[in-house]
Amino acid sequence: ELIPKCRACRRQAREQSGEADHHEGMSSDDELTPTEVDEFQKSKDNVLEDSRKVFEDVHADFCDIRKILLKFQEWKDKFPDSYCEAYISFCLPKLLNPLIRVQLISWNPLEQNLTELEEMPWFRAVEEFSDVENVSES
Repeated sequence: ELIPKCRACRRQAREQSGEADHHEGMSSDDELTPTEVDEFQKSKDNVLEDSRKVFEDVHADFCDIRKILLKFQEWKDKFPDSYCEAYISFCLPKLLNPLIRVQLISWNPLEQNLTELEEMPWFRAVEEFSDVENVSES
């Protein structure tokens, strides 16, 4: 009983103040103040800026997923026995994880202008590598 009464009080207060931003069904407890929105945006911008710096001192051959996968494909083609003995198919997800995560930091699946995962360069590179692997195994 207390919750509906609180809602009614908040609704009445919004109506009196002329607040038109509230959508029925949304909790006013979930609404962010302009200060909170600014703080969140600043924090988000800082994280994105820091993420751009993560690999800035790394040689291009070791921070580009396509180039990394090319090296593994060359290894597999030249030395198939040692490639299999190293269990590379189990190691690649752990190896590529940090690189992919950095690329996904700014990805928001709820945005309207969403880039699908399948369209991202890292996804295509992994997909191509997997197709090459499957073709050569069969």
